[in-house]
Amino acid sequence: MRDFSADPSPLALNTATLGHNMDGRGAGWSPERLIDACAARGFGGIVFWRREIGGRAVEIGNRVRDAGMAVTGLCRAPFLVGPMAPKGRSAVMGDFCAAIDMAAGLGAPVLTIVVGGVEPGTRGVVESLKRVTDRVAEAAPYAAARGVKLALEPLNPVYGGDRSCLTTTRDALDICDAIGAPNLGVAIDVYHVWWDTDLPRQLARAGTRIFGFHLCDWLADTTDFLLDRGMMGDGVADLRALRAGVEGAGYRGACEVEIFSAKTWWTREPAEVLDVILQRFATVC
Repeated sequence: MRDFSADPSPLALNTATLGHNMDGRGAGWSPERLIDACAARGFGGIVFWRREIGGRAVEIGNRVRDAGMAVTGLCRAPFLVGPMAPKGRSAVMGDFCAAIDMAAGLGAPVLTIVVGGVEPGTRGVVESLKRVTDRVAEAAPYAAARGVKLALEPLNPVYGGDRSCLTTTRDALDICDAIGAPNLGVAIDVYHVWWDTDLPRQLARAGTRIFGFHLCDWLADTTDFLLDRGMMGDGVADLRALRAGVEGAGYRGACEVEIFSAKTWWTREPAEVLDVILQRFATVC
């Protein structure tokens, strides 16, 4: 595995770690202030959420590169199915293409896809996953033409009803296999896959189709499945074993810290949070 003890360059910050993707959360730092703070600490990359970018994709992307970092990804495509998705196929696909365009404008190589929950009027996940496959298949050539990879991110099964009917790396790779697009792969998030005993086999199967690796931890006594993620080293996930599996499959990209933590990390001074991330990355990841 790569040695991170003295090299923070593979480290990327997902701005959700500072609460920036939700109204009224976090310290409200501007993208420019956040870029400067990450660059000063040696972070190699940054991942923004669409709501932060607006019409400034090219400007913000250039600012990141001028600071010596990379925009390593964009969160995220719209929900493609389920109760929280845009209403109607045309609305879904229009917003999907808009997200791809934003990623291209930023110079982000990867757009993360959280697929959405069970489609209203259906039961189980089979029909919803069929619709996901159909919509990703339609968008993949457009993304390829814009130079953007699409990363399906399976979510922890606790989100199966409303946020993600896609809950295993196995099912994500089955979709990749069915579509067969070279710019389609998976994002592996510690929070969502740490429990999966089949994961080592699926990572080997994924190989170079792993387009992202997201760091955080699962707290044994979590109080909120959405907004109480742990800082690396504070929970029960085997971080080094997970990274060994990802890197053993051939992944050499950024390690993206993404922590939703309304009552803990979002309440602290962002500079302190960034310093803790840097220390944990070097010692426990």
